[in-house]
Parts: sequence; structure tokens; C-alpha cells
Amino acid sequence: MSYHIVSIDAPQADLTCRDGQLVCTTDEGIKKLPLEDIASIIVTSFSARIHSHLFLEAARHGVALVICEKFQPVALLLPACRSADTLLTRRHLTLPDASRHRLWEKTIDAKCANQAFIATRIAPASKATVQLSRAAQAGTARKEGGCAKLFWDVVSEGLRIEGFSRGRKLGGLNDLLNYGYAVLLSTVLQKLYGFGLDPMVGISHAIRERSAPLAYDLMEPFRPCVDWRIYQWVKDRPQVEAFAVTGEFRRWVTGFSLERVDYFGLELDIRSCIEGVVRGFRQAVLSESTRHYRPWMWKNSKWAGS
Repeated sequence: MSYHIVSIDAPQADLTCRDGQLVCTTDEGIKKLPLEDIASIIVTSFSARIHSHLFLEAARHGVALVICEKFQPVALLLPACRSADTLLTRRHLTLPDASRHRLWEKTIDAKCANQAFIATRIAPASKATVQLSRAAQAGTARKEGGCAKLFWDVVSEGLRIEGFSRGRKLGGLNDLLNYGYAVLLSTVLQKLYGFGLDPMVGISHAIRERSAPLAYDLMEPFRPCVDWRIYQWVKDRPQVEAFAVTGEFRRWVTGFSLERVDYFGLELDIRSCIEGVVRGFRQAVLSESTRHYRPWMWKNSKWAGS
């Protein structure tokens, strides 16, 4: 499988294929890349023209096309024969319970560690921060819930919000979090589709109608990135306007994906870091070895979080 995932996100773009190369024409000029080096093309552009010749050549080269609306994948175009994906799907569906448990354990360890890291930036001397740092390092079962409670206690303390409760329909700060998580989810979905992974087959989250359990699973360690971004937004604004999901807020929170982080010695933006995590998960499934899956976490990161 080729390793480039190409994202087309210019406001307007014209996509075609010439001499075995993807040709993308935007207001900034023309860019080319050999199709044989591309694993998938993700189109998030609000106004893109895709020539039929590109569909044909992409199919011949085994390249997937992911079409998005408002950054959310709505269509996946695959070549008629994707034998590698058939093998991947079979391995994914028959993943042993022990492997699923280990993959989820690594995911939650990373999420809790990242929450503890953010807590130390918000209120390093807080009792809840100290407890969270200890809980994040513990090997106890079901530690996710305990860490989450402590984390939101720290956030509430930092923002001076009394009685905050995390819930999708509770309003206030939750409205901002819901939007930020939706942006994160769309990014994870794009990468999953790009690598041929079925988001319906998760490792922990339950399967529900019109849901994407695997995306919910793999996005967990990156939620604190969104939390920190939103914390900064609310902290810097008067209480009256802080919780409004405005156009300015949307532009601000979307920027979290461009933050630079260190991922095992590579300096990447978070969007590319997510791609690396998904790539590792794919390899773990294919090789039936969980060691290839390496969630991003603060211990191996120099993230500035600014």
C-alpha cells in the first residue's frame, strides 16, 4: 500500500490526472503527485471539480477517494478490487478479545495521561490535579471515569464554573466541547477511510445505528487537545460571550489540528499525528500484534499547547 494521504482542502480546486499523476489546480497554482505514491485522496474542498479520468486512473492504481461535506466524510469510492482491504477487514473483524482489550487499554492510558498533562497547565497545585496525575499512572480497571471526573473538576476550577457536568445536551461549555469534538471526529474518520479501516468495527465503543465506534475509540487520546483549546477560548473572554458557538469560535477551535507535537521523534501537526496513530493501528490489526499501535501521549511529546 502507498503511504501518502492527500488532503484537498482549498476553497476551490480542480482535480484531474495526467501521465499517471494527480494534478490539483487551485488559486495558488498547480501541484502534482504520482498516483502510485498515493493511498487515498480526501476531498474537503467546498467547491471541487473532479474529472472522470481521475476516477478511472485512481481505480487502476488502487487509490481510494473520500468525499466530504462540511469536513465530514459522506462518500467513499474504492476500486472494484481491493484485496489488501479484504485482508484488513477480515483481520479487523476477527481480532481476538485479548488484543481488543490491550488496544483499548493503551488508548485509555494515553487519554488519561494527556488529561493529567493539561491539568498541570491549568492548576498545577490543585488537589484534583495531584489526584489525577496519580490516577493516570495507575493500572486499575475502569480508571477512565475517575480520571474524567477529576479532569473536569480542574477545568471547572480554572474557569470558575460551579457545578459543571459534562453532557452532550447540557449547554454552556458543553456546546463548545461538542463542536470541537465533532471537528476531531471528522478528522479521525477521514484518516480511517483513507487507510481502508471500517469505522463501524470498534475496540470498545458499542455499535449503534449511524455510529462510528472505531473513530470514537481512536479519538479519545486527542480529546484533551480540544479541551485545552476551548479552555483558552473561554478563559480569555467575558462570561457573556464565552459560550457562544460563533464563526470566530469555529475558526479558533478548528486550529487545534495544526498545533505542532512530537510523535516518537517526529515533529508533526496533530492532524498528521492522528494519521500516524491510525497507520499504526492498521499495522497492529494486519500483523495481529498490538505493539505497532502507539497512541499519542504527553510522555513522548514536546507539545507546546499554545
